[in-house]
Amino acid sequence: MDGVFDFNIEKLDRIKMKKIQFILSLVAVGAGLLCFFPSAKACTRALYVGEQNLVITGRTMDWKEDMRTNLYVFPRGIERKAGLTENSMKWTSKYGSVIAAGYDIGTADGMNEKGLVANLLFLVESDYSRPNDTRPIMGISYWAQYVLDNFATVEEAVQTLQKDLFRLNAPKLPNGVETKLHLSISDALGNSAIVEYEKGNVVIYEGPQYQVMTNSPFYNQQLAINNYWKQVGGLQMLPGTNRAADRFARASFYIDVIPKTANERIGVAGVFSVMRNVSVPLGISTEDQPNISTTIWRTVSDQKNLKYYYESTLSPNVFWIDLLNVDFSPGASVKKLPLDKGEIYAGDVSSHLIPGPGFTFEIDE
Repeated sequence: MDGVFDFNIEKLDRIKMKKIQFILSLVAVGAGLLCFFPSAKACTRALYVGEQNLVITGRTMDWKEDMRTNLYVFPRGIERKAGLTENSMKWTSKYGSVIAAGYDIGTADGMNEKGLVANLLFLVESDYSRPNDTRPIMGISYWAQYVLDNFATVEEAVQTLQKDLFRLNAPKLPNGVETKLHLSISDALGNSAIVEYEKGNVVIYEGPQYQVMTNSPFYNQQLAINNYWKQVGGLQMLPGTNRAADRFARASFYIDVIPKTANERIGVAGVFSVMRNVSVPLGISTEDQPNISTTIWRTVSDQKNLKYYYESTLSPNVFWIDLLNVDFSPGASVKKLPLDKGEIYAGDVSSHLIPGPGFTFEIDE
């Protein structure tokens, strides 16, 4: 009896050791992958699909300095020109939108009245240039706004964007950092698209499975890294750093496991909890990589109920704009919610919007 018992213990120990060795080997592979992709930029976006058509998109904005963000309301019928020359993209906005501006020179994030959401995130590998490119110019400060102005669904947006009709012109940001970005789009149907530029050519990933986006490397490589963490399993281990690949893994796991509900209050709270989980604590930054930095604000867009939520790291309150309380009719004034002086709001702030001229989109050709 003792011999049998001893044998089982030894066998059990061998099984345990094999499992431990397997997990350690996965960790080693993962560490190798992360070293192979050393660039780690901040900002995270995640798409949640609950019950009874509840769709919510959350994102973090991580940056080394105050971007002097304000919120703006743009009505329908605004004429846009996304460049200085006649060879520039021109359009008239079909849909009104609520947006968060970066440095008051461009649209960084927002939702339109049809529940389409656009989020710009940093991607240092972006390459917009082609030799002898004569396509019409799209100033990158307009890129997200172009999508919000013109499309009601991801499918509509992708049908146009995949034609590669324009070339992105990307001047440096006011702090001298090159504007290297990629774009995520989601709609009230729960569909999603990730839009990137490689060697001047647009690359689009479309489908509801593309729930999460962070930063470097290119999206297909992000997916490969995330597949590794899926093998490990989020209940056993999740990476905890502020690296893009680690935030991608955490956001992917948690956006899937939080309760799927039809209750907008629970859904919004759940998405906020995921975005806080992948946020970077206040005061952390990397000197030579300004985009590995503190989370300065978060947005959560309820695409079913058309509420755009905003949370500043420096404010104790979450507030929102109810798009159903906003006048988007052609000829209505552009409106602004000032935030750049540290203003603090709570609840529905639709009544705090003030008429104004908006801001001037930055264009440099």
